[in-house]
Amino acid sequence: MSTDFLPINGTDHIEMYVGNAKQASLFYQHCFGFECIAYAGPETGLRDRASYVLKQNKIRLVLTSPLRSDSPISQHIQKHGDGVKVLALWVDDAAKSFRETTLRRAEEAARPQRLKDEHGEVVVASIKTYGETIHTFVERKNYRGPFLPGYRAITNSVKPTPIGLQYVDHCVGNVELGRMNHWVEFYEKVMGFSLLVTFDDNDISTEYSALMSKVVSNGNGYIKFPINEPAEGKKKSQIDEYLEFYNGPGVQHIAIATDDIIHTVGELRQRGVEFLYVPEIYYEDILDRVGHINEDLKELKRLNILIDRDEEGYLLQIFTKPVQDRPTLFFEIIERNGAKSFGKGNFKALFEAIEREQELRGNL
Repeated sequence: MSTDFLPINGTDHIEMYVGNAKQASLFYQHCFGFECIAYAGPETGLRDRASYVLKQNKIRLVLTSPLRSDSPISQHIQKHGDGVKVLALWVDDAAKSFRETTLRRAEEAARPQRLKDEHGEVVVASIKTYGETIHTFVERKNYRGPFLPGYRAITNSVKPTPIGLQYVDHCVGNVELGRMNHWVEFYEKVMGFSLLVTFDDNDISTEYSALMSKVVSNGNGYIKFPINEPAEGKKKSQIDEYLEFYNGPGVQHIAIATDDIIHTVGELRQRGVEFLYVPEIYYEDILDRVGHINEDLKELKRLNILIDRDEEGYLLQIFTKPVQDRPTLFFEIIERNGAKSFGKGNFKALFEAIEREQELRGNL
């Protein structure tokens, strides 16, 4: 058995470049129940940006805005709108992770750096992946600070109420037609991931549009990256729409796990988060398809939560509408009850829900 040359402990953080990080941080605090734990900006010596670190259980979101119009962050936002820039991976040895991946032809984004402050030191290094997205390796075993050197802890006078979000389950990337296999090969050869599952346009299609998807996973299964590309259809697919409005490949959605999806989604709806709508007919024969579940079907139907089953168990899932005005990034909330799959039985219902939204926007 070959050894894992790139052992990963989990997702360290996800950094999003946004037009107004101060306001976006309030959105994620109020609506998603994150706590703002750290800040970096002019007050901490940064002259070109401001960043807010949000945390809930094992999830860290970093929201970053530029302070100057000529900065690379400004250019990124002008091109893509609000979106994910960094999928950061928690490793024991960042320099080794960088060395192993660049030896295998990864393109470097930032060479290893040792960052220090009074709380210790962190080693970071970055490589490029699809579009302008990067993976940053973060080694923090010798650090006890709130996030990274250069950030100061924040004590909020208002404590948001967490809603049960636990950890990042998977992150989905959208790439151009014909590029899915290229990036699957990148994760296999450069990062040592393996192909977990493949969905073709027979699995994910409606009368009008289709997509293809392959899911790659690292050795311990902590990191899972589905990669989507559009497929030929009568009309424009959701992937085509994303690529048009994001101006290229990027992260389509972040799936976050919860242990109690009824509570989590109930809170999100009450706080104003909007979700894709699946018609009530979906629930008419759902238990015939998925079998016994522990939850009250009436509650799942009320909240419009979807159900699917695989050989290992069942899962519950729901998808938000895009969380910014461009129809790009959105979130999935997922509760796994043994299931290790991605809700294949729900693809058609979800696709049709997305198409209804595309039609309202005039983009189908």
